[in-house]
Amino acid sequence: MAIPKLESYALPGVAELPTNKVKWELEPSRAALLIHDMQQYFLNFWGEDSPLVKQVVDNIANLRRYCKAQGIPVFYTAQPNNQSDEDRALLNDMWGPGLNKHPEQQAVVAALAPDEDDQVLVKWRYSAFHRSPLQDILQETGRDQLIICGVYAHIGCLTTAIDGFMRNIQPFMVADGLADFSRDEHLMALRYTAGRCGRVVMTTDLTKATAKLGYANKEQLRNEILQLLDEEAVELYDDENLIDYGLDSVRIMALATRWRKIREDIDFVALAKTPTINGWWKLLSGEKA
Repeated sequence: MAIPKLESYALPGVAELPTNKVKWELEPSRAALLIHDMQQYFLNFWGEDSPLVKQVVDNIANLRRYCKAQGIPVFYTAQPNNQSDEDRALLNDMWGPGLNKHPEQQAVVAALAPDEDDQVLVKWRYSAFHRSPLQDILQETGRDQLIICGVYAHIGCLTTAIDGFMRNIQPFMVADGLADFSRDEHLMALRYTAGRCGRVVMTTDLTKATAKLGYANKEQLRNEILQLLDEEAVELYDDENLIDYGLDSVRIMALATRWRKIREDIDFVALAKTPTINGWWKLLSGEKA
């Protein structure tokens, strides 16, 4: 009835990923990150020093740093450690009392501990949307893409992806940011997502676009552009026209030539249409301007 003892396994590699039915591209201005149930209680079933848990935690930590640098909000789910029979309901039949018997293991693992600006959602059922404000918050902030990582891939993570899809939210399941009861169940969750409700990606798929350009975040881009502008541009806002601050066509052409070596869709015309820090960051990070 309880969660069984779990064994580590090799995370899926790129060659093993299923073929995605959709070609959605992640856009940071539309996205949110969900770190699902990474509580000590759920990780303890692999025992101490699990190489699988260590790798997944490291991958999620890297993804979390990337999302924060991009201004992508971070959400967590966490089951409470004192649940009434009414709250647990059928979960008691399927999994027993769960955290009620181990209240000291309720916290998210230390390496992924939430910051003050992160939002922790109380988790009542498999889906992160059940009895939570997640959908309302996403709608209010204009976000309709959800990056999903955590445990367990074929239970809560997959159910959340399906639920999000039915709410017109595009799920992105991070193949190497998930862990499961077994490798077979992990791969099953990826196959179902790719064919029915979302897109399966690797951590590097989400982070490589701006990394290739040498900008970890918008502030690094801003600092480079400021060196090309007049001195009074120190007070420049990210949505102000760079041409008004002395950026001429010669310099724009030079930037377009350099950036086009990385991304073929960037040219002088594209930069000239939106000559702002915000506009160029959207182009460089793959967002729709």
